[in-house]
Amino acid sequence: MKKRSSFASRYLHWLVCFAAITGVTLYWMLWASDRYVSHANVVLESPQIAAPNLSFSSLLTGSASGNLSDMLLLRDYMRSVDMLQLLVEQADFRDHYAQSGADPMSALRDANAPIETLHEYYLSRVSIELDDYAGVLRLDVEAFDPEKAYQIAQLMLDEGERHMNQMGQRLAEEQVRFLEKQVAILEQRFQDTRDVLLDYQNANGLVSPVGTVESLSSVVASLEGQVAVAKARKSALASFQSGRSPEMVRINAEINALNSQIQQESERLARQSGDALNAVSSEYQTLMLRADFAQQSYSGALAALENTRIEAARKLKQVSILQAPTRPEYPEQPERLYNSVVFAVIALFVTLILNMLILIVKDHRD
Repeated sequence: MKKRSSFASRYLHWLVCFAAITGVTLYWMLWASDRYVSHANVVLESPQIAAPNLSFSSLLTGSASGNLSDMLLLRDYMRSVDMLQLLVEQADFRDHYAQSGADPMSALRDANAPIETLHEYYLSRVSIELDDYAGVLRLDVEAFDPEKAYQIAQLMLDEGERHMNQMGQRLAEEQVRFLEKQVAILEQRFQDTRDVLLDYQNANGLVSPVGTVESLSSVVASLEGQVAVAKARKSALASFQSGRSPEMVRINAEINALNSQIQQESERLARQSGDALNAVSSEYQTLMLRADFAQQSYSGALAALENTRIEAARKLKQVSILQAPTRPEYPEQPERLYNSVVFAVIALFVTLILNMLILIVKDHRD
């Protein structure tokens, strides 16, 4: 009897190991409930309303990055509490996993569990992984009934597509409404600047003061050229005629007339009274700049509005099914033999390490 007690105490860890392996194997082989898995593979696609712009940056980064980010958003939403609450309301998620007669280790232990606990259990029964290389979202749903697994997978895909469209459309509609308001404001501003410009033209009786100033400057330059020619002729006549000769009197009169005309035209161009053509032209140019700026702003807002409307249509997301949710015909989970073997290997490995530690301690004592 003493030998048996000594043997049991000496190899207690091995006995515990084999007992655990036996218990776990019996659980996986005989007691663990069958779980059916519905598989689905999907991608997100957007309609190509307009041809994409080809740029150097797009050649470097590619066009799939935006789609992958959308796929990650879809994945996060499918894993969210909001999705879980939808499944509770429309697929009886709590009742199925808590009251389906499954073993306590697999089933939801409390049908009225708090949302945090329910969400942890939900993530243990739903797998949503993104294949970065293929750009495919892979969905696996485990349930204790094949129809329930299919129903949950289909609801998740439908609700995911609806959510992605709603999220993109909401942002696009807000942008469109903002741009429509800006277009209306810029259109009124553009019309006001054009009216001010027309009133200024009518008030001064000039269609283009700038053109008039340029024309007068040409006239003054031409008159000054004629004066120079007349003075040269006068100098030539003065060498052989007296200052009272008819020819000299005529050339002096011509020079005086030209100088008087130059002075008159120069006063039209610039005077201290403030109503000279240069002041009118300067004010006209300021009004023209304001009108041109208002026109460019209005034109840019119209283009932005049209681009935003096109982008709003492109934000529509379609969940394209590569593999529709399957209707399971046999339970894929649990993997009874695999789980039993893995647990046995791990248990033996841990027990072996424990046995080596015990032997080392004994050697040190001796």
